[in-house]
Amino acid sequence: ASSRASITIRDILTASQQQPAPQHGYQCVSCCRLFPTLWSVKTHIQHSSQEGYSCKVYYRRLKALWGKEHSGQKAAAP
Repeated sequence: ASSRASITIRDILTASQQQPAPQHGYQCVSCCRLFPTLWSVKTHIQHSSQEGYSCKVYYRRLKALWGKEHSGQKAAAP
């Protein structure tokens, strides 16, 4: 069920924090394509399989890993 979680703008921004800031737009961390707006990145991710990319799978797995990491940090806290 967690693998079906929707990808949000916050997820895209969190993933992109590890990348150098592009000068003119936002970069899909999965395929490295540049887009002019966050909305266009999100649309690309949602329809990436139709374009021959697996970006949606990448972001879903990344979000699942963040969830596991977050749960692990909560469990380790005293």
